[in-house]
Amino acid sequence: MIQTYESNEQTSDALPALFDVVLKNYAPKRLFFARGPGSFMAIKISYIFLKTMSIGLQIPLLACDGFALNGSTPIRAMRNLYFIKENDTISTVRLDEPAAAQPFTLPTLLDVSLFSEETEPLYMLPAV
Repeated sequence: MIQTYESNEQTSDALPALFDVVLKNYAPKRLFFARGPGSFMAIKISYIFLKTMSIGLQIPLLACDGFALNGSTPIRAMRNLYFIKENDTISTVRLDEPAAAQPFTLPTLLDVSLFSEETEPLYMLPAV
Protein backbone atom coordinates (compact mmCIF):
# COMPACT_ATOMS: atom_id res chain seq x y z
CA MET A 1 0.00 0.00 0.00
CA ILE A 2 1.37 3.34 -1.03
CA GLN A 3 -1.38 5.68 0.13
CA THR A 4 -4.94 5.55 1.46
CA TYR A 5 -7.92 7.72 0.66
CA GLU A 6 -11.13 7.91 2.67
CA SER A 7 -14.51 9.50 2.23
CA ASN A 8 -17.72 9.62 4.22
CA GLU A 9 -19.70 10.63 1.14
CA GLN A 10 -22.19 8.44 -0.65
CA THR A 11 -20.58 6.01 -3.10
CA SER A 12 -21.87 7.93 -6.13
CA ASP A 13 -20.17 11.11 -4.87
CA ALA A 14 -17.05 9.54 -3.35
CA LEU A 15 -15.83 7.44 -6.28
CA PRO A 16 -15.49 10.24 -8.87
CA ALA A 17 -13.84 12.57 -6.33
CA LEU A 18 -11.40 9.93 -5.09
CA PHE A 19 -10.47 8.74 -8.56
CA ASP A 20 -9.95 12.33 -9.68
CA VAL A 21 -7.21 12.62 -7.04
CA VAL A 22 -5.78 9.14 -7.64
CA LEU A 23 -5.55 9.50 -11.42
CA LYS A 24 -3.69 12.81 -11.07
CA ASN A 25 -0.96 11.02 -9.09
CA TYR A 26 -0.92 7.43 -10.37
CA ALA A 27 -1.41 5.39 -13.52
CA PRO A 28 -3.13 2.20 -12.32
CA LYS A 29 -2.32 -1.05 -14.11
CA ARG A 30 -5.33 -2.95 -12.66
CA LEU A 31 -8.45 -2.17 -10.63
CA PHE A 32 -9.55 -4.32 -7.68
CA PHE A 33 -12.86 -4.25 -5.79
CA ALA A 34 -15.09 -6.21 -3.46
CA ARG A 35 -18.14 -7.29 -5.45
CA GLY A 36 -20.34 -7.89 -2.44
CA PRO A 37 -22.32 -8.88 -0.57
CA GLY A 38 -23.49 -5.60 0.87
CA SER A 39 -25.49 -2.54 -0.04
CA PHE A 40 -27.25 -3.21 -3.36
CA MET A 41 -26.86 0.36 -4.61
CA ALA A 42 -23.26 0.79 -3.44
CA ILE A 43 -22.25 -2.45 -5.15
CA LYS A 44 -24.10 -1.51 -8.33
CA ILE A 45 -22.60 2.00 -8.48
CA SER A 46 -19.11 0.72 -7.69
CA TYR A 47 -19.32 -1.95 -10.35
CA ILE A 48 -20.58 0.39 -13.08
CA PHE A 49 -18.04 3.07 -12.19
CA LEU A 50 -15.07 0.67 -12.01
CA LYS A 51 -16.12 -1.28 -15.12
CA THR A 52 -16.30 2.02 -17.02
CA MET A 53 -12.85 3.00 -15.68
CA SER A 54 -11.49 -0.41 -16.69
CA ILE A 55 -12.77 -0.01 -20.24
CA GLY A 56 -11.71 3.63 -20.52
CA LEU A 57 -8.21 3.06 -19.16
CA GLN A 58 -7.92 -0.32 -20.92
CA ILE A 59 -6.85 -2.09 -17.73
CA PRO A 60 -8.20 -5.27 -16.08
CA LEU A 61 -10.91 -5.18 -13.43
CA LEU A 62 -10.57 -7.89 -10.76
CA ALA A 63 -12.89 -8.71 -7.87
CA CYS A 64 -13.23 -10.71 -4.67
CA ASP A 65 -16.05 -11.15 -2.21
CA GLY A 66 -16.14 -8.83 0.79
CA PHE A 67 -15.19 -11.57 3.21
CA ALA A 68 -11.62 -11.43 1.88
CA LEU A 69 -11.38 -7.90 3.28
CA ASN A 70 -13.05 -8.24 6.69
CA GLY A 71 -11.54 -11.38 8.18
CA SER A 72 -14.49 -13.53 7.02
CA THR A 73 -16.78 -12.08 9.71
CA PRO A 74 -20.54 -11.61 9.16
CA ILE A 75 -21.55 -8.69 6.94
CA ARG A 76 -24.74 -6.88 7.90
CA ALA A 77 -27.50 -7.12 5.31
CA MET A 78 -30.31 -5.35 7.20
CA ARG A 79 -31.57 -5.25 10.78
CA ASN A 80 -30.54 -8.60 12.32
CA LEU A 81 -29.96 -10.34 8.97
CA TYR A 82 -26.30 -10.98 8.14
CA PHE A 83 -24.36 -12.49 5.25
CA ILE A 84 -22.03 -15.30 6.27
CA LYS A 85 -19.62 -17.43 4.28
CA GLU A 86 -19.19 -21.10 5.08
CA ASN A 87 -17.41 -23.60 2.81
CA ASP A 88 -17.28 -21.07 -0.05
CA THR A 89 -21.06 -20.58 0.12
CA ILE A 90 -22.55 -17.19 1.01
CA SER A 91 -25.93 -17.22 2.73
CA THR A 92 -27.95 -15.09 5.10
CA VAL A 93 -28.72 -15.83 8.73
CA ARG A 94 -30.58 -14.02 11.46
CA LEU A 95 -28.39 -13.23 14.43
CA ASP A 96 -30.16 -12.26 17.68
CA GLU A 97 -27.11 -10.42 18.96
CA PRO A 98 -25.33 -7.93 16.74
CA ALA A 99 -22.48 -9.68 14.98
CA ALA A 100 -18.97 -8.65 15.82
CA ALA A 101 -18.51 -7.27 12.34
CA GLN A 102 -15.01 -6.29 11.39
CA PRO A 103 -14.37 -3.20 9.32
CA PHE A 104 -13.30 -3.66 5.74
CA THR A 105 -9.62 -2.94 5.44
CA LEU A 106 -7.15 -2.94 2.62
CA PRO A 107 -4.12 -5.07 3.31
CA THR A 108 -0.65 -3.57 3.28
CA LEU A 109 0.27 -6.05 0.57
CA LEU A 110 -2.51 -7.13 -1.79
CA ASP A 111 -2.89 -10.89 -2.27
CA VAL A 112 -3.84 -10.94 -5.95
CA SER A 113 -4.74 -14.64 -5.70
CA LEU A 114 -7.92 -13.64 -3.79
CA PHE A 115 -9.21 -11.82 -6.87
CA SER A 116 -10.59 -13.13 -10.16
CA GLU A 117 -11.90 -11.83 -13.45
CA GLU A 118 -15.41 -12.76 -12.29
CA THR A 119 -16.59 -9.25 -11.50
CA GLU A 120 -20.37 -9.50 -11.68
CA PRO A 121 -21.75 -8.09 -8.42
CA LEU A 122 -23.02 -10.43 -5.72
CA TYR A 123 -26.62 -9.23 -5.42
CA MET A 124 -27.64 -11.51 -2.57
CA LEU A 125 -30.85 -9.72 -1.61
CA PRO A 126 -33.47 -8.24 -3.91
CA ALA A 127 -33.54 -4.45 -4.29
CA VAL A 128 -35.88 -2.72 -1.86
